[in-house]
Amino acid sequence: MKVNLQSVKFKADYKLVEYVQSKLDKLDQFHDHIIDADVFLKVKNTNAPVNKIVEIKINIPGNDILVAKEGESFEEATDTAADVLKRQLRKNKEKVRGV
Repeated sequence: MKVNLQSVKFKADYKLVEYVQSKLDKLDQFHDHIIDADVFLKVKNTNAPVNKIVEIKINIPGNDILVAKEGESFEEATDTAADVLKRQLRKNKEKVRGV
């Protein structure tokens, strides 16, 4: 799957980019017609420990799926966003099949 990753106001490390790519590559098994994914990594300017935001937009025929999650690290936020995307992709696939 093609992943367009943008980090807002900072430079994303190579390991972080690879981590996000590997997590999103696993989503192909839950839906057959994923076109691509747009990922935005942001940091809130607060002193709270939960200040990393990951927004993922999955482009599929018909509808796009958008998920935004916050966490203490980008990896944690990516994990929770990927779990939500799995559920939504399964639901969308079942809806398309008419099950």
